[in-house]
Amino acid sequence: MPSPRLRTTPLPGIGVQYDLMTRENRHLSVVAHRDGARTVSVYRADDPDSCAQSLRLSGSEAGALIDALKPSHHSASLLYTTDLGLVAERIEVSATSRWNGRLLGDTRMRTETGTSIVAVLRRAEAIPSPTPDFRLAGGDRLIVIGTREGVDAAVAILGQE
Repeated sequence: MPSPRLRTTPLPGIGVQYDLMTRENRHLSVVAHRDGARTVSVYRADDPDSCAQSLRLSGSEAGALIDALKPSHHSASLLYTTDLGLVAERIEVSATSRWNGRLLGDTRMRTETGTSIVAVLRRAEAIPSPTPDFRLAGGDRLIVIGTREGVDAAVAILGQE
């Protein structure tokens, strides 16, 4: 079976477009917007340059679709697991979270869960090793490392509204 043909095109000020030609010669594209959203487009079979359907997904919807396309027995935001029993997971701070606008130290995350926040992803920026005086914002995705139980507790804390 031939490998799929994937072409990447930078879209200045917008993001990146990925075009895929399937083995059945169908054209699909995904535009990865700088704000984390994705636009998925399917092109007509009789004219691969004519878009038949387009769907805009938020970052979390795109993540859910990725999980549906590549399922695993782990959670949707699981990044890595080791034989040591540690996991790393992305946890999003919603705009309605009680932590939106508050300091990371206010969460008492390490004390309450034993987890470590090793980075915060904000828009197209990564903030490594945020300090306790780092101010959280809605839409931030925290990279949390700890035991499965600790990360689950972190999810519960960060999900508080």
